[in-house]
Amino acid sequence: MIEHVDPFIGSSATELPPPVGLAASWWWPKPQVGNTHPGATYPFGMVSACSYSGAYPTGYGLYELNTEGVPPRLLEEPVASGFTHFQQSGTGAIRKYYNYFRVTPMLEPLDALGTNWPISDEEAEPGYYACTLGAGSPSAAGPRTGGEGIRCELTVGPKSAVHRYTFPAHADARLVIDFSMGGLAIPYGATVPLRAHLETISPGVANAEIVVEGTPLATHVELDGGDWPQLLWYDRRLMQGGTRMDFDRIRPTTLRPFGLMWRGRAEPGQVVEVRFGFSLRGTAQARMNLRRDNAAREQIEVRRPDLPEDPTLAVAGPAAFEGRRAGTAAVWREHLARIRVETPSATRRKIFSSALYHGMIKPCFAVDESPFWPSNGPFAFDICTMWDIYRTQLPLLTALFPARAVELANALLNVCEEEGNLPIGYRMAKGVDRFSRQGSALAQTFLADLCTLGLPGIDWDWALVHMDNDLRRAYGEEFLLRGVAHPVTHTLDLAFGYHCTAKVARHVGDTALAGQLEELATRWVNAFDAVSGLLVDSSFYEGGKWNYSFRVLHDMAARIDLAGGEDAYLAMLDTFFGFGAGAVTQVGERPSVAELAAGYALNRFEGLNNEPDMEAPWAYHYLGRPDRTAEIVHGVVENMFGLGRGGLPGNDDSGGLSSWYVWASLGLFPVAGQGLYLINAPSFSWSRLRLGREQLDITTTGFLEPGPDRPPQYVQSVRFNDQPWEQSWVSTRDLHRGGTLQIDLGPTPSAWGTTTRPPSVTPPGAGHREPSAAPVPVTTTG
Repeated sequence: MIEHVDPFIGSSATELPPPVGLAASWWWPKPQVGNTHPGATYPFGMVSACSYSGAYPTGYGLYELNTEGVPPRLLEEPVASGFTHFQQSGTGAIRKYYNYFRVTPMLEPLDALGTNWPISDEEAEPGYYACTLGAGSPSAAGPRTGGEGIRCELTVGPKSAVHRYTFPAHADARLVIDFSMGGLAIPYGATVPLRAHLETISPGVANAEIVVEGTPLATHVELDGGDWPQLLWYDRRLMQGGTRMDFDRIRPTTLRPFGLMWRGRAEPGQVVEVRFGFSLRGTAQARMNLRRDNAAREQIEVRRPDLPEDPTLAVAGPAAFEGRRAGTAAVWREHLARIRVETPSATRRKIFSSALYHGMIKPCFAVDESPFWPSNGPFAFDICTMWDIYRTQLPLLTALFPARAVELANALLNVCEEEGNLPIGYRMAKGVDRFSRQGSALAQTFLADLCTLGLPGIDWDWALVHMDNDLRRAYGEEFLLRGVAHPVTHTLDLAFGYHCTAKVARHVGDTALAGQLEELATRWVNAFDAVSGLLVDSSFYEGGKWNYSFRVLHDMAARIDLAGGEDAYLAMLDTFFGFGAGAVTQVGERPSVAELAAGYALNRFEGLNNEPDMEAPWAYHYLGRPDRTAEIVHGVVENMFGLGRGGLPGNDDSGGLSSWYVWASLGLFPVAGQGLYLINAPSFSWSRLRLGREQLDITTTGFLEPGPDRPPQYVQSVRFNDQPWEQSWVSTRDLHRGGTLQIDLGPTPSAWGTTTRPPSVTPPGAGHREPSAAPVPVTTTG
């Protein structure tokens, strides 16, 4: 499937055909750009590498900071001042930005460092990125000699990167590394190192370490292919004879750029290769990481019989780039092969493969790399953020790579133990960055799913302590004291967090604690107005009360009863999804407050342009109306995803959006934290998932290849492992045992899924009891 991946999808402003049918009534408030980048990545790896223009938010591309509508341009054409490491994937504003250790091949004097040269002939595939820098175009430093550009290629390993540059003939070529630079070329976007150390070790070898956002980031650098002098530089001036630089304290007002440079005569087509090993635990470990990545690459992928067994021995030379590229491609190929689909449509295959790829870039796993505590073990960053990924991307990780999911869970628990919170978001930065406005208690959802599956490798007594204690922090205090927390969506989060934590308590046998937690989990009802059936008035993060009112809660039967029963809830959902409504007008560039207010007043589905309501299409299953889910999902899949750089309707958000597409195309949707999948009409006639060691085939009869002119198909009947399956859901445990899910499809709704309802804490028709808002005495674990 690797040959079908297009890493450029989502890297530019949304450019999709005008939506038709039901999708034309949906309103998109958030940035109409995927915010992805096409740089070289490794599956869930620590390192990425890409050309750097300074644009928002990844450092790649053309755009200014944007939070609504069509993104305004920062640049008119693709340019780059070099190539940087560590990029976000699809996120929006995450406060600080990476893009460390910029590498710039130059034919100009050092004074031209920082010039943006045009880039052309871009290529990208999983694990590889290439472009030509500066061909035939003048720069601020004058025209390039002969109008020739430099061919630039990047690849990465789990904790390393390899660059390859092919120079034209030039009497005084340069390869420059700026160790001082980070961030973006937008206001307040720069990241300034606090401390730095740089040292040349031997010809072609150097070490550096900078402290950025409280994190020590170290690199070991090696150069091959050019017998060029190696020089340190400071403030664009060479440090003749210098072998090291130390900066004990750097302030934004005193920062001057510094770094390392090689310079010399370039013969026509001369190839220079530079290799980086990275670590958060010093330059010695960075060197070891480079050796390990090289050794694993050669041994596993190239099968060199003469490879030394000692991984501390380097495999150097100009061939290292191709070996690393081949090794990373092989790992990507194995990861992407976890799902196979059957379709005659090259377009659909490419969109799906690229979505699956984007769902496997983050989080960044960095075992034994925590810079904040001395013990080895699981560590991860770029969990940016749980709010974006907990519904779709983390269930995809859990399904396809259960051992990785356990590793991430233990990393989160270590973060909580060492730093005090289960993070809502966690970057390569000191301190738990909670992104607290977005949500509360989201890690509890992920942990509950792992507990339900019974995956080995987690100490659930230890986990319960942290899950329980974490519920009492931040918004959790207000929730305990008053029975409700504002923004009111946090009430829903916290109530569900208590529900998830109660599952773990019952798993470890603490029934008393489980009962107390389950009582607190009933407080979700305090978030709703019993008259309107919607959430009470409050402030809302990136949405309005309608966008958040149709979450798939743990007590959907009581939620529907609160809204006035199934007919009333159905009418509300139909209004929200625009059944019978006309087409809407989307906002453009820099929308006004009035435009945004008018859009939110539509009380309409955001159409996968944003996170708050991405699970709402499946709320119909709880009404016995899976046909409505089929119509909405069909509208999304056919209208909101496409090919090309503008193929995403909104921020991909660490693969959260792309993972939604993967699940929807397969005809499944994971109800995070509840241990079940909801079944829908798939977009492929056949698919196969490798669920850990098991295998699940999804087969169909009556399937018609989707297209913009084909109406939705509806499930007529289902058989699971040769047993008739009348219900519209399957438990996570059952599904993950593998087998065959056979879905029979037809052009009209059927009776399938109409007589049963997915599980709910309160049985359907039993009503709901009012929870107490008074403080509840709760036994503290530990």
